[in-house]
Amino acid sequence: QVQLVESGGGLVQAGGSLRLSCAASGSIVSINSMGWYRQTPGKQRDLVATITSDGRTNYADSVKGRSTISRDNAKNTVWLQMNSLKFEDTAVYYCNALGVLTQRTLVRRDYWGQGTQVTVSS
Repeated sequence: QVQLVESGGGLVQAGGSLRLSCAASGSIVSINSMGWYRQTPGKQRDLVATITSDGRTNYADSVKGRSTISRDNAKNTVWLQMNSLKFEDTAVYYCNALGVLTQRTLVRRDYWGQGTQVTVSS
């Protein structure tokens, strides 16, 4: 069983910074891609940033230039550093692990964290 545990969310003033962390646990062999998505109550879940096992990154236009995603393959951990936060960044942020291979199966599967609330105030 694979579990993703997020941390680092909270209440931040506009213009401030936040660092989200997500650690995947279990008998994990490799994870193709890890990333962050965000969702507001009446909306779909949107990509924020992703990073592959070899370091390729992808950012949403809305956060590009003020966000940095990184990961440690050995620790199966991904971080999202967000600077110059805006009210529009307010959402529940979900950690995603795409293409997870465990020791017990050859099938790669996707996992989601429980989500962490990020609230940006003025």
